[in-house]
Amino acid sequence: MANAGEVRPQQAAGVGEFAAAMRQLKERSGLTYRQLEERAAGQGEVLARSTLADVLGGKATPRPELVAAFVRACGDEQRVHEWLAARERAVSGGTGRNGGEDEGEAGDEPRTAGRRILRRLSRRRVPALLLGLTVLSCVAAAVWAVGPSGGDGAGGPGSSGTRTVLPHGPVEIRPVLADGLCLTDGHAEGYDSLVAVQRPCGDVAPQETELVPAGEDTIRVQWYHPDHGKGCLKAISVRTGAALLEPWDDCAKTSRFRVERSGSGGGAQYVLRVVGGGCVGISGSRNSAGAPAVTQPCDGSGSQTFSITPAH
Repeated sequence: MANAGEVRPQQAAGVGEFAAAMRQLKERSGLTYRQLEERAAGQGEVLARSTLADVLGGKATPRPELVAAFVRACGDEQRVHEWLAARERAVSGGTGRNGGEDEGEAGDEPRTAGRRILRRLSRRRVPALLLGLTVLSCVAAAVWAVGPSGGDGAGGPGSSGTRTVLPHGPVEIRPVLADGLCLTDGHAEGYDSLVAVQRPCGDVAPQETELVPAGEDTIRVQWYHPDHGKGCLKAISVRTGAALLEPWDDCAKTSRFRVERSGSGGGAQYVLRVVGGGCVGISGSRNSAGAPAVTQPCDGSGSQTFSITPAH
């Protein structure tokens, strides 16, 4: 029988209600995203703040290993098996199966199903869901060309009619006004999840960035980290009024960009134009580490200009 005030994930009828139960458990723990991440790390587990924020915010479906690490970090380790069984029912729509992934036997008791998943997790190391993601980068199976685009206005950067040829494989994207800094993951003031910021290029590894072709001469900005997996950047507006770039695990729902040659500064300098409006630029202290990347009206200024070169 549950104790008074105990969170009851087994009552969740779907993924949304399960996420609500996880939010309730976090609130009951009194811990911040950072503290939960640190607690999990102390137990030898990965619990990326950005991934957890996406799960609790309903943007991503929690994988079993994230649920287990989260529940233990919240201090509810005695009921991990119950949370895992509830997660499986929520994801599978209450049928006890979810199309083959982490499935249990029909009619399993929660404790039995949860223990089965725990045994499976103990036999393999599964990377956590995205979302503590990485540098902006550019990839393809071979060198590929991005054509010019009229973008948000005629005569903008990259509208000269020449094709932009980008390097393939992992790259570094460097704001031209900030010597020695690269775009990677970090935190913006007043926002919990990881977003794109500029930090010293030497701090980026082992993260990688790819610009993945998305059709119609556009790309998605995909980050990769061996511990956290992959995610793509999404232009979002937050309560502070900033238009930040946040990594989401569902790349199909994220922003597309056009890489256009800059009107000044040479052949390896580019503008990242957001499909739907605006260009990527650096906010605030443009040459300072930690300054976030934002979307803003395209103006061709140095704060919206980046070099794209192969990563070393």
